Amino acid sequence: MAPLTVLSDSDVKSILHSLTKGEVEVLQQALRKALNDYSTAKQNQDECAINQPERTVIESDKATGRTTTLFMPSTSSSGLGMKVVTLPAGLSGDRPTGEPSADASNATPQGALTVMANNGKPVGFINAEELTAFRTALASSLLMARRSKVKTVTVFGAGKQAYWHVRLALLLHGPTIRHVYLINHRFSERARNFFRNLLNVDPEIKKREGWWEAKFQILAENYSEYHRLVKQQIRDADIIFCMTPSTKPLFDHEILTKPNGRLKARLIIAVGSYKKDMIELPPEIIQQAVKVHHHGPYIRKRAEEGGVVLVDTIKCLEETGELTRAGLEPRHVVEIGEIIMLDETFANEEDDSAIDDDDSHDSLDSPRGSLAQALKDGSESHDPSRPASRSGSFSTLSRRPSSLVFHRRTHGPEIASGKKQSKDGEQMSKWLSKGNVIYKSVGLGLMDLCVGIELVRLAREKGIGTSFEDF
Repeated sequence: MAPLTVLSDSDVKSILHSLTKGEVEVLQQALRKALNDYSTAKQNQDECAINQPERTVIESDKATGRTTTLFMPSTSSSGLGMKVVTLPAGLSGDRPTGEPSADASNATPQGALTVMANNGKPVGFINAEELTAFRTALASSLLMARRSKVKTVTVFGAGKQAYWHVRLALLLHGPTIRHVYLINHRFSERARNFFRNLLNVDPEIKKREGWWEAKFQILAENYSEYHRLVKQQIRDADIIFCMTPSTKPLFDHEILTKPNGRLKARLIIAVGSYKKDMIELPPEIIQQAVKVHHHGPYIRKRAEEGGVVLVDTIKCLEETGELTRAGLEPRHVVEIGEIIMLDETFANEEDDSAIDDDDSHDSLDSPRGSLAQALKDGSESHDPSRPASRSGSFSTLSRRPSSLVFHRRTHGPEIASGKKQSKDGEQMSKWLSKGNVIYKSVGLGLMDLCVGIELVRLAREKGIGTSFEDF
């Protein structure tokens, strides 16, 4: 009979901060499978479908400010889980500026995760403070790992989410990363801790991972050259992390929507906003990402667009300010779980010719090649005998128009078989590696459950935590 393993915050930190790249890859593979099962609703005799109930949110008004408590249940073929986490006042985006209050500058979400076997027997009880930030970053790392070129990382925010996203980026791309730019509203203790934690990483680990010569810089809003430098640091970035509970866009959309801002391919990961009144990315950037960009008489080079925004769950459409204000519909998003298995099929295949800069002219008015027309054409050839997934799927990845056009499975056909499937998958993989990709995440209880199960396993292997044999 398996014991109950209890992991304190210090136990969780001990495990996470000592992870090797090989151990992270094992965690990635477990999460990749769980997200794929969730999005594709696999159902067979040996593997039950993932059931992900909606989280329950409770708002509490107290003298010290508003707090938010989230109840996040989840089930999978591996077990059951329930995470309860409370966001302190000031971290709920309730201030007009959207920035954390001074009193909350060092506060982080608090809570715990209970992990149970499928029969309901508890097998793990885990402090969720570090786990919450890590599991979100681990999901993002599934896309980070796909990027073929990462030299500069720019991050908004200095909390645990920011730390773990940067830390995993360094672990995955350490040999090529040269600059990490931290952009924060002020030079806070939180920002100092961010740098202190990175500087305190064992020098031998830095050398092994290849980032001992990386440069780290911080930029605060009260700096006289802020507007010039923020533009430079955003345009220089290969990966942009947005990790704040802001209620207004973090930067001017023209930095990335004007021609000079569109020359470089970037992975943009936004996880800080999780309510409709929160927003980190300007709506114009989201709208640009879901356009179908046409070839035409106007010659202009730019990075590849995918025509969709990636999300961890389609519920992002209902819960986040970015997607709501940009007017996105279900056909504009694809869940990461639907495409993440491409890593295994095409991750090692290289063909630079497929993702060259395109000469293009943008338009939403031309019916030929538009996203709406692609969906319409797809629905005409849809095979009703094939099962629909719980979210979407891609089937046509067109080079004309230059965007990769995704057909949602509820509107169009699934991926074709044979050579067509291989060609579509290769082009999709190359877009993930070298194109403009936006990923929006609100977090899933399934992520906590998956990572929690792996933490319990690692804790037992390493003799960390407290076990109760007769619980």
